[in-house]
Amino acid sequence: MSATARLDLRLSARDRERIARAASLAGLPLAAFVRTAALREADRVFAAESKRFLAMLGKPFAPNAALRRALKKGDELGI
Repeated sequence: MSATARLDLRLSARDRERIARAASLAGLPLAAFVRTAALREADRVFAAESKRFLAMLGKPFAPNAALRRALKKGDELGI
């Protein structure tokens, strides 16, 4: 992997020490530990959103009042 982009973040000294200790226990450099954790969380969020989207697709379609008015107007205009 050829990393070229940077991500800077501010942490309290306590949070940084906590993350550094966890990285050490995992046997990883701090940057690798943070990158891995952030990517894991990103994957979790993407999976949750995909699941939510697919669940919405499975629900029956129910047009709201604004859409019903627009459809009626379209019928009146012959669209």
